[in-house]
Amino acid sequence: MPLTAPFDRLRLPVIGSPLFIVSGPELVIAQCKAGIVGSFPALNARPAAQLDEWLHQITEELAAHNRANPDRPAAPFGVNQIVHKSNNRLEEDMATCAKWQVPLVITSLGAREEVFQAVRGWGGISLHDVIHNRFARKAIEKGATGLIPVAAGAGGHAGTQSPFALMQEIREWFDGPVALSGSIAHGRSVLAAQALGADFAYIGSAFIATDEARADDRYKQAVVEGSAEAIVYTNLFTGVHGNYLRSSIEGAGLDPDRLPESDPSKMNFGSGGNTQAKAWKDIWGSGQGIGPVKSVEPVEQLVARIEREYHHARTALDAAARPFSRSWGERDGAQSEDAARQPLAERLA
Repeated sequence: MPLTAPFDRLRLPVIGSPLFIVSGPELVIAQCKAGIVGSFPALNARPAAQLDEWLHQITEELAAHNRANPDRPAAPFGVNQIVHKSNNRLEEDMATCAKWQVPLVITSLGAREEVFQAVRGWGGISLHDVIHNRFARKAIEKGATGLIPVAAGAGGHAGTQSPFALMQEIREWFDGPVALSGSIAHGRSVLAAQALGADFAYIGSAFIATDEARADDRYKQAVVEGSAEAIVYTNLFTGVHGNYLRSSIEGAGLDPDRLPESDPSKMNFGSGGNTQAKAWKDIWGSGQGIGPVKSVEPVEQLVARIEREYHHARTALDAAARPFSRSWGERDGAQSEDAARQPLAERLA
């Protein structure tokens, strides 16, 4: 099957982002069956041998789904690799991904040419997450297929830049696949990501509050009850700045408004995963976009809700934009820069 084909059969232009501890095969399979890309961090599979078991389970269940539902095949899946020097599982985990021909590899905390080459060698694509345009250029120079700009408000290790600024700078020079991350949990926001020039919306926190997520019930409920103002940005827990639920920090006996700074050099992504994050297992990550999450529900229902919102937003935007469909002085046949961009399928080839 051509490289582009799996990414052309999505129900929505959405990638479910890999969630530390929370994402497992059940969540990924449900996301893919619902028609969006599902993914998980390789380090969630512990010990390392479990990664092979998870990839076997995901591959077999999605293949069975496709045989039974040829009219609505599952979306492809992805694996997140932490490309940090302290991750002593990386080589072993990459070999396992090669064995199963993982369609998408998402790389974080470091861009390494040999990793991108390996993914390209088995016919997969690689997306590297970045918080600055400078990091984006380095990743593409080293061979990444595409990018995940992690804008302000994203869950996990988020940046501080506006998605408007970050997307604008990246699209000035890069025409490849891009998945925008940052406070996306509503169909309207998926459409907005496309308007900014992204090919995909990258959604994580909303999937914490799903039946299939491997999250504590208290964690799921905290996401349901949370809002943008309930999120705290700190590097205390992993050495890298990220967004966390205020209630979980308070529950650990800490003052969210007076957290000390952590030493980034102490990051550790060894065989057991991030040891600091493990020590803070009751500190719960979340992005600012959780306002639309009103209940814990199955993945299929969440995706269906986002799909309805997305199509409603498209209709509303078309109506609102109609009076402005032609700019002053626009000549007949003129084509905007965005309209002239090649379709995603051609750019992935």
